[in-house]
Amino acid sequence: MMNKKILLMVFSTIILFLLAINLNAEDGHKLWLRNKNIANVKVSCSVTSPILSIAKLELENGWQGKDGSSVLFSIKKNKLIKGDGYKIALNEIQANTDLGILYGVYEVLRRQQTGRIIKDEISNPSYERRILNHWDNPDGTIERGYAGLSIFWHMDKSLEVTENDKKLWQEYALANASIGINGSVLDNVNSSPLMLTKEYLQRVKSIAEVLRQYGIRTYLSVKFSSPSLIGGLKTSDPLNSDVIKWWQEKVKEVYSFVPDFGGFLIKANSEGQPGPQDYNRTHADGANMLADALKPFGGIVMWRAFVYNPNDKDRAKQAYNEFMPLDGQFRDNVIIQVKNGPVDFQPREPFSPLFGAMQKTSVMPELQITQEYLGHSTHLVFLSTMWEEFLNSDTFQKGKGSTVARCTDGSVFNQKYTAIAGVANIGLDTNWCGHHFAQSHWYAFGRLAWNNKLTSEKIADEWIKLTFAKVATEKNKTPYSDKNWQKNFLAPVKKVMLESREAAVNYMMPLGLHHIFAGNHHYGPGPWYAPKGLRADWTPPYYHKADTLGIGFDRTSNGTDAVSQYHEPLHSQFNNLKTCPEIYLLWFHHLSWNYKMKSGRTLWDEICYRYDLGVKQVREIKKTWETLKPFVDDERFMHIENRLIDQCANAQMWKDGCLQYFQQFSKKPIPENIEQPLYPLEELMKKDFTRK
Repeated sequence: MMNKKILLMVFSTIILFLLAINLNAEDGHKLWLRNKNIANVKVSCSVTSPILSIAKLELENGWQGKDGSSVLFSIKKNKLIKGDGYKIALNEIQANTDLGILYGVYEVLRRQQTGRIIKDEISNPSYERRILNHWDNPDGTIERGYAGLSIFWHMDKSLEVTENDKKLWQEYALANASIGINGSVLDNVNSSPLMLTKEYLQRVKSIAEVLRQYGIRTYLSVKFSSPSLIGGLKTSDPLNSDVIKWWQEKVKEVYSFVPDFGGFLIKANSEGQPGPQDYNRTHADGANMLADALKPFGGIVMWRAFVYNPNDKDRAKQAYNEFMPLDGQFRDNVIIQVKNGPVDFQPREPFSPLFGAMQKTSVMPELQITQEYLGHSTHLVFLSTMWEEFLNSDTFQKGKGSTVARCTDGSVFNQKYTAIAGVANIGLDTNWCGHHFAQSHWYAFGRLAWNNKLTSEKIADEWIKLTFAKVATEKNKTPYSDKNWQKNFLAPVKKVMLESREAAVNYMMPLGLHHIFAGNHHYGPGPWYAPKGLRADWTPPYYHKADTLGIGFDRTSNGTDAVSQYHEPLHSQFNNLKTCPEIYLLWFHHLSWNYKMKSGRTLWDEICYRYDLGVKQVREIKKTWETLKPFVDDERFMHIENRLIDQCANAQMWKDGCLQYFQQFSKKPIPENIEQPLYPLEELMKKDFTRK
C-alpha cells in the first residue's frame, strides 16, 4: 500500500496542476485587452488628473515599443483635433482633453499589438456620443440578452453596491474606453418607473462614479408615464403644467445624484409603451417637454423612432409617416434614434428612409449588437459587415455620396448633436457576450462609432490579433509577425468572419425575405407561425405573403408604395424589377415562383439554392474551425466548436422548414442538385426553438 505521505504529495501535485490550468484558462473575460508590456516606457505630462493617471498606467502596462522609450502627454488646443480626438506621434500623444489622451493611448497600444506603424496622425471621432443601450431590467434579467444576467442590477433587486460590482463595472468601463465608447444607458427601453426613484438613483450614482473615471457618461431609459405611476399625478400629459413641473423637479434630482448625467432615452407609443399620443399629443410635444427640463443641465433626449400601429397596411412605413411631418419641430437637444432598417434589426434590410430625409432634426442610428435575429449567442455571425453595408448606403438626399454615415455624423447636415447607439450584448457570463466571437460585435461597434469609414476587414484583423494572438516569448517579437500564424490562423478566421453574415442571410431569409421567425424569441424558423389572436404584423405570413401565385411583400407603387419614402434614384430603382437589387427583391416585390432570376434560375429554384448554399457555408465555417485547434487554447476552441455544431443543425432546420413550407404554395420540387430535407416539416412546426 502506497505510503500516505507519497499519496498526499501526489494529491497536492494534482491540485496544484489543476489550479495552474485554471489560472491560465482562456475564459474570454479579458476580451481584446490581453497583451501585457514587453518593454519599459517613461511617461511625462505637465498636468495631472484621474483620467491621465489611468492613461499613464494603461500605456505602461501595455507598452510593446522600444525599451526605455519616453512618451509625452501633451494637452493643448489644436484646431485640427475635434472633441475628444487625438494626435499620435512616435513619442507624443496630443489632445485637447484628458479623455483624448486616454483614447490616444489605446490607439498607440492597438497599433503596437497589431503591427501597424505609429506615425504623425490625427484621429477625430465620427460621432460625439457613442453609446451602449443596455436592455437590462431591475430584476437582473436582460431583454434580448443572451449572455446571462445584468452587470448593473441584481436578481433579488438588492441595491447594495458590492466590491465585486465595482470591479466588474471598472472592467466594463475600461473595455469601453479602449474602443472609444463614451456613454451607457443602464436600463431597458421598456423601462420601469423604479429607475427614477431615489433608491435606484442612489445605485445609478454608484455606477456613474465608476464609469466617469473612464470618460463614460451615464444615461437612463425612462417611462413616459412616470408622473402618474410614481409621482402621484392623475395624468402624464406633456402639456400639463403639473407634469412639466414634476419632470423639472425629477431632472434636478437626477443631476443631484449624477452631475454629468447624459440624458434620457425614450420608447413611447410603441409595443404598448405609454407616450404623448395617449393624450392626443405628438412625439415632438413629448420630446420637447423632456428636452426643456434637461436643457439647463446640458442633457439630451434620445427619442426612439421605433413606432408602429396595428392599422397600417405596411409596418415598414410607420416611422417615416409619424416623424417626417414633425421634422423641424423638435428642440435642438432632441435627437431621433432610428433603427438601421425600417422594420426591426432583420438579418438584412434596406436602410430606414428617415436617414437623410429628416434634415432639420438631429438623427442617430441605432444598431443591435446582441444577435436577437441572428442566432443569439449560438451562431457565429460577424455583425460589422451588416453595419458597414448600412453606413455606406447612399440616401442621395443631397446628391450622390449622401451616405447614412455622412447624413448622421454632421458631414451633410448641421446637427447640434451627433450620436450612434448599439443595443449591448453584455451580461454576467464570464466571457461577457455568451459566444467568444460575439465579443467582436462590441469591439466593432466601438471602432465604427469612432470611425464610421473603417472597413470590416480591418476591424476583424485587429480583433483577431488582439483576441487570439499568443504573446511571443522572445522580447520585442510579436505574434502578428509570425507568417505561419498569419497564414494558418489569421487569414482563415478573418475569411470566416467576413462571410458569416451572408451565410446566415442565406440559410435564414435570402433575397429580401424578413421576419419569418417562430414565436417571440426570434430564434428558429417559423414562416408558418400565425396563432389566433396575434396581431397580423407580428406574424411571419404578414411579411412573406406566400401564396400559390408567388412570394414577397409588394412595396412598389402598385402595392403599399413604401418605395416612395426613398429619394430618387432609389425610389425608381427599388420600384423597378429590372433595377431592384436582388438582395432586396422580396422586400419590395411579390413575384411569381417562375420569375426568372439573373442567375437564369426560377425564383423557386433560386430560393432553394440560397438556402442550400447557406447550410453549406456554415458547414465550411465549422470545417475551417476544426483546422485551427493547434492555434487556439482548448477552452475557447471547444466553446466555439460546440456552438458551430448547433449552428450547423440550426441552419439545416431553417432550410428544411422554410423550403418545405413554401413548397406547399409553389407546388414545385426541390431541385435534384439541392440536398433534400432531413427534418420533416411536421416535426419542425411542433418544435420549440426557444433558447434557454
